[in-house]
Amino acid sequence: MASERHGLAEVAGVFLKLGAIGFGGPAAHIALMRDEVVRRRRWVDDRQFLDLIGAANLAPGPTSTELAIHLGARRAGWRGLMVAGVCFIVPAFLIVLAIAWLYERHGTDPAVVDLRYGILPIVIAVITQALWTLGRVAIKGVMPAVVVAGVAALFVVDVNPLLLLVTGALVVMLWENRTRLQPWAGSIAPFLLALGGAGAAVSAPLWRIFLVFLKIGSITFGSGYVLVAFLERDVVHTYGWLTNAQLLDAVAIGQVTPGPVFTTATFVGYQVEGFAGAVVATLGIFLPSFVFVALLAPIVPRLRRSPWAGAALDGLNAASLGLMAGVTLVLLDDAFPDALTIAVGVVALLVLLRWRVNPAWLIGAGAVVGLARLALT
Repeated sequence: MASERHGLAEVAGVFLKLGAIGFGGPAAHIALMRDEVVRRRRWVDDRQFLDLIGAANLAPGPTSTELAIHLGARRAGWRGLMVAGVCFIVPAFLIVLAIAWLYERHGTDPAVVDLRYGILPIVIAVITQALWTLGRVAIKGVMPAVVVAGVAALFVVDVNPLLLLVTGALVVMLWENRTRLQPWAGSIAPFLLALGGAGAAVSAPLWRIFLVFLKIGSITFGSGYVLVAFLERDVVHTYGWLTNAQLLDAVAIGQVTPGPVFTTATFVGYQVEGFAGAVVATLGIFLPSFVFVALLAPIVPRLRRSPWAGAALDGLNAASLGLMAGVTLVLLDDAFPDALTIAVGVVALLVLLRWRVNPAWLIGAGAVVGLARLALT
């Protein structure tokens, strides 16, 4: 019992620390976790660590959070699973909650507007750089490339993102396994159906906020940046809870704070229904990750060996990249109102592609640009 308590305390300490210092997004989180649990503490070796990354990528949700949950389970069982996930999320939740409180009271002040002026182009550059990096890994042939382009185009014309994800998975799965299909099945053609959005809601009860974010947490594959596509549709388009500019503010806050990018949900929930909205949005978006890790861990080895499941995952990744590209196109007008913001975005993208700088530093530089503009006008 004392050994189990020690294991849980160790898990809590590790992931509270990583949640507090984990700037830079999922890739940075994974590097920090490897340093902590492979090199320093030797919970797992490199091969086992890579297996857990693969398992985290099999399920919807934030990859680095699910990796933390897997590592906690490996170290201390189901209690470690819960403790690791909660401790990795809580620091970011508290930081974003404080920022959301300040934003609600000062978000329309001239200084904040000018800070946002310099930050929003950086956000687009960060998403574009992630799209480029992930694309080189995920696009392994002609069909995944076609899925990326098709999903991006269809998202811009308001096709349902979940439908695009499912269809992308089916298309690539059938394509990569076409030689395994019976002759009669070769005539099945991929199809897409556009689903219209519902009307804007008049109010935002807590149960609706919870269900919206529970759905998003259950279907968001590929990257935390894909989250923006679902937020744009549900939070901006369907319910009208935020504007596109406010959504970009939420993404910027998710970038500049440590921990999972999915704590963007905390900020959005607070803007909609205050503290209670922040809590239920956070619970809704992260709850699926705990469930998926608990369910998938035992069957991951068999799934990874299956050509059908592997091909479906290739399709999900391609469709996720398409959603990232589509939402970037939708948000361009808000992020680039003039020549200066275009220059800021281009420079930020070149820096990210050349030196892989932590995005938090660039977002800080964007804030300086906004302050400088305020001082000169």
